[in-house]
Amino acid sequence: MNELINYTLHLADNSLILGHRNSEWTGHGPVLEQDIAISNIALDLIGQARNFYQYAALLINQSTNQPATEDTLAYLRDANEFKNCLLVELTNGDWAKTILRQLFFSAYQYFLYQQLQNSKDEAIAAIAEKSLKEVTYHLRWSSEWVIRLGDGTDESHARMMKAVDELWVYKDEMFEAAGYELTAASEGYGVDVTLLKNDWTKKIKAVFDEAMIPFPADEKTGVRWFGKEGKHSEHLGYILAELQFLQRAYPNSDW
Repeated sequence: MNELINYTLHLADNSLILGHRNSEWTGHGPVLEQDIAISNIALDLIGQARNFYQYAALLINQSTNQPATEDTLAYLRDANEFKNCLLVELTNGDWAKTILRQLFFSAYQYFLYQQLQNSKDEAIAAIAEKSLKEVTYHLRWSSEWVIRLGDGTDESHARMMKAVDELWVYKDEMFEAAGYELTAASEGYGVDVTLLKNDWTKKIKAVFDEAMIPFPADEKTGVRWFGKEGKHSEHLGYILAELQFLQRAYPNSDW
């Protein structure tokens, strides 16, 4: 049961943190249409997080005497209890960096949710099926933007190349399984993420080719942290300080 809870929290945390990051663009997007688009993607991701948190809370309440809700899981856990990948907690940077991060993660989610639709856990399968429809749009939208910027002006191409340099080092964590992911895959309710990398690489390379972006050498990153196991960058602490402030300042608040 604990491994199922950890796996569900991992899926929720990824969506919540990236959703929060994307929400920081609301009111600051380059044009109104894209401001609305990135805000809607943020809402989609937070909606996915809510579904996974609600299921995790149900599992926790069935197995312990410490009541949990989606709010306690989002607002009352410390940074070392979060299980999101490092990629989603990185600062937004400019539009190019945000868009490329979205492409990397949406491509990962797309192939992950395709497989999770076949999960032996009916709740996870149902959430994945619903979320896949949203992620399909996220992937198309971010792909089009990477192509537009990569094959655009000298300035937009340079910014996209800088984003690749900054983000490429974080991609491998998505495909390195934590212990609870290994258990999830072996018991049939999760996915062997190591098997997703080939499809992800093909998709990213196809987008890069059209965007006139050289595909980087696939080398081990050497990133020191492993967010899936609670070892995060300093950025997550700042996110949680903002995200959790109201609930921690006024405990047991109702919305």
